[in-house]
Amino acid sequence: MNPMAGATVPALVQQVRAAFAEGGVLARAAEHYRPRQGQIDMAEAVARTIAEGGALVVEAGTGVGKTFSYLVPALLSGERVLVSTATKTLQDQLFGRDLPRLRDALGLALRAALLKGRSSYLCLHRMRQAGQSLAREETAAWRTLTAVQRWAVATRTGDLAELAGLDERSPVTPLVSSTRENCLGGDCPDFQACHVYRARREAMAADVVVVNHHLFFADLAVRESGMAELLPTVRVAVFDEAHQLNETGVQFLGRQLGTGQLLDFVRDALAAVRPMAGGLADWQAELEPVERHARDLRMLAGPAAPGTRLRWLGAAPEGLDPAEWGETLRALAAALQSLCGWLEGVAAMSPDLQRLHARALGLAERVAQFAAAGPEGVVRWVDVGLQLRLIEAPLSIGATVQAQLLQQPGRAYVFTSATLGDDPGLRWFTEPCGLEQAEILRVDSPFDYARQAALYVPRTLPKPADASHGAAVAALVADAALRLGGRTLVLTTTLRALRSIGQVLQVQLQGQLEVLVQGQMARQRILDRFRAGGQGGGAGCVLVASASFWEGVDVPGDALQLVVIDKLPFPPPNDPLVEARAQQIELAGGSAFKAYFLAEAAVALKQGAGRLIRRESDRGVLVVGDARLVQMGYGKRLRAALPPMRQLQDEAEFLQVLDELVATRPSTTDRPLA
Repeated sequence: MNPMAGATVPALVQQVRAAFAEGGVLARAAEHYRPRQGQIDMAEAVARTIAEGGALVVEAGTGVGKTFSYLVPALLSGERVLVSTATKTLQDQLFGRDLPRLRDALGLALRAALLKGRSSYLCLHRMRQAGQSLAREETAAWRTLTAVQRWAVATRTGDLAELAGLDERSPVTPLVSSTRENCLGGDCPDFQACHVYRARREAMAADVVVVNHHLFFADLAVRESGMAELLPTVRVAVFDEAHQLNETGVQFLGRQLGTGQLLDFVRDALAAVRPMAGGLADWQAELEPVERHARDLRMLAGPAAPGTRLRWLGAAPEGLDPAEWGETLRALAAALQSLCGWLEGVAAMSPDLQRLHARALGLAERVAQFAAAGPEGVVRWVDVGLQLRLIEAPLSIGATVQAQLLQQPGRAYVFTSATLGDDPGLRWFTEPCGLEQAEILRVDSPFDYARQAALYVPRTLPKPADASHGAAVAALVADAALRLGGRTLVLTTTLRALRSIGQVLQVQLQGQLEVLVQGQMARQRILDRFRAGGQGGGAGCVLVASASFWEGVDVPGDALQLVVIDKLPFPPPNDPLVEARAQQIELAGGSAFKAYFLAEAAVALKQGAGRLIRRESDRGVLVVGDARLVQMGYGKRLRAALPPMRQLQDEAEFLQVLDELVATRPSTTDRPLA
């Protein structure tokens, strides 16, 4: 490592300044690099935090270059560094592109490691089991498994992301990867060649380790080998895309039980028992009650739209019969307990059966916990989809952050994102994350939004609660997209609006523009198609999306010139977690609308608007189809959260700007919007 370990504040700051200076190492390494004061300010703040210890929270606007701002001082410090991101996509980008470029530019001999969760890696043992259990027929699953087997011979990392065509949603993925519950650990016959443990060994020996928030909290919660061993050896931890930290952490710091988890257990048990102990008992009959009661539990919720959440305040989730719910949970617990007895008798025959016994005990305990009343300070709900997920979670991660991270003297923690709040203290982020005492830095985007972008709020659209609102938004989008030749992203606040607006646009624009709708193809494929649609002067596309497309979507250039948000993104008041957080604020004497609903809407609006301008040469228009943004008193706070775009006053001005965007494409883009 670099001899700068333990450097004084001025020495590390000076090194950072030199790296970012005109003619410095970064300028020599990157052809288009030029110093930006906001980027340098952030890098110096990170350097001081690393040298002194403590916590730094940085909101760095789009275009600041925050990745280099934290990586340069972290690498120059000579300390062991952990970087955690919200998405595997950014994780791969950091490890495969940014770290190697900086390592070479700074002339550092650093060892970097990429560490993902178990489900991201090939499990050789389970792949072999899948080959024995899947019928050797020309089915899609068998063809996919065959492709995995061919790739398994050549891969070094075992990272399933390397295998083109294998989607996380593929039914083969859980067959060839492991979970904490079904991993055999040191008893596995393939342990020496295990990709998961090889990745962890490399991480333990590396100077820089790149993980994701899901892995960080999953391992922190269960104290499994991995983070539990790695964290104590790391003095510097950086959390990029930190705006997702609280919601991700809440998922892992509580309890979960899914009917899919139970059915996976039954499938694994059948695959393991048949060749080893199949003659000792009728295992199909032993496992059948577990499968039946798991399916019964799912059926109790009936049909529901994907993403439906049911409150669970009493003995049963809302809308479900408490007697039926309690009886089904008790029957499921009894079936698991009975199975535990049978498995205990054969567990010594193989590591697979030992692990199955341990899984059965764990599932029985979890079912019993959900059958009983929940403890104080948590909220329960049920997610309804193809499976049923029972969830019990804390309202925030603040207590965990305070107890397990911030109480370690001398450690340095950096939390950064383009969107962390709409007030100087960034309280939307700092309060639930237990970071009220952290140093706060806000670095504005270097983009000239007044020149590059405009905001239009149509006053004549129906109110968002009106049934005709979606159709009116679709009509506005259709007209604008035809003028622009596509190049339009529609962000909806609900899946219902996604479907309705998407269907209307696909009918209205059929034969004129391609309308891409989230869910109709894989996320990456739909983004690649949208980016390609606007290049080379060809016909552009319209993309209608929701949820994950509000953030992390980067479409620079002429491929995207119009972003339409259907309505103000207030959190749904009937969501169990939202409801519990609002009640907590009201009980403490605060205003849930001001402290929570407005703050959440401001951050979400800011994230959605951030899709529009991604480079200094980009130009475009943001449309928010909700007149409350200009007509209600609270609209001033929401507008203040947006980048400082010029506001268009009427439809004529809006259409004029659209025509201007077409007229100036693809010539120089430094002309201001008229």
